[in-house]
Amino acid sequence: MITMKRNGKKLFLRRLVGGVSHHINKSLFYLLHKHEYIKLYYSDNIQKPLLITPFCVELGENVNIWYNARIQGIKKYNNEDFSPHIIIRDGVSIQQNIHLTCASCIDIGANTAIAANVTITDIHHPYDDISIPIEKQDIKVSPVKIGKDCKIYNNAVILPGTVIGNHVTIGANSLVSGKIPDYTVVVGTPAFIIKRYDESNKTWRRTNKNGDFI
Repeated sequence: MITMKRNGKKLFLRRLVGGVSHHINKSLFYLLHKHEYIKLYYSDNIQKPLLITPFCVELGENVNIWYNARIQGIKKYNNEDFSPHIIIRDGVSIQQNIHLTCASCIDIGANTAIAANVTITDIHHPYDDISIPIEKQDIKVSPVKIGKDCKIYNNAVILPGTVIGNHVTIGANSLVSGKIPDYTVVVGTPAFIIKRYDESNKTWRRTNKNGDFI
């Protein structure tokens, strides 16, 4: 009984110290970096990013970004200047190893959850001139918009120009482009619709690749 009480006390103290340490680290991060971001709230939680360019990043409240995030705005590529704007709205959760690159605009809607190892980019590297390495050719950009209350599963890739509606599920390992309507489930490489919410009878129904109910 005595041993159990001692262990319980140690666990309580460990949790207390951990909570105080987290609060201090969070406060320091906010005070040191809030002026660097377009918007940053104390409620935001950013865990040891690989790279973030805060000058173009606008965070809503209660945003969670986990380890090894690369969230990068591109201001200049070759001889062309860009004005990147990355908007991550209230309640967005991003798991480890996000790879997000932006030269135009990427807008992620409120309460969207993004799993591990997802890529989101509004940049295309063309191969117009075969005498020039791909990475040295001028880039093409097209904004990306992701709606609210979406779920994007592991290893998905969101390509330039993609517009994802609200309440959309993106399956793991999907390659997504084009316009995805609200209340749909998409999977595959390239991604296609497999299910859509039928408002008329309040149920989820299977569809063909064009999103028509089967």
